[in-house]
Amino acid sequence: MTTATAHPTDPTMNAIGQAVAEAREGDVAAARRTLLNLWSGIGVTGDPLHRCTLAHHLADRYEDPAQALAWDIRAMDAAGAVTDQRVQQHHAALHIAGFFPSLHLNLADDYRRLGSFEAAAEHLNAAEESAPALPRDGYGALLRTAIHQVAEAVARRDTAKRATAPGPTV
Repeated sequence: MTTATAHPTDPTMNAIGQAVAEAREGDVAAARRTLLNLWSGIGVTGDPLHRCTLAHHLADRYEDPAQALAWDIRAMDAAGAVTDQRVQQHHAALHIAGFFPSLHLNLADDYRRLGSFEAAAEHLNAAEESAPALPRDGYGALLRTAIHQVAEAVARRDTAKRATAPGPTV
């Protein structure tokens, strides 16, 4: 799930994308504050695409897997209300089905890091089942690799953060 190609007429998606870029440039705390302020404005009944995207990216701004899990659950809940029509208003080539492998992967990784291996395995199965919706590009390959890495970590009962996992860099 990306925000790099936000539609110019959607200021919320643009603001989310700017906050994500800010985090990637190293100011994770400022990005988290910006995203939390945006969340306050969107609210739990706001545009599901905004809620899904924001919660998905906000989860990555937390080192603590319990805090990340709370935001990843919000992202998954919102994704259930997003339609392809709404996603394509943002970017014509996107489909909501392509969001689910990443969302399930993140939940699996959160549960794994918390030692809840059964819940992690359930979300890994869902990520694998939804993986055919991923594009056949670098992003799709990245997610397929991450699904495999998390599955291996679950099999080892490993709760350590993956070196390749998204998250705060500072």
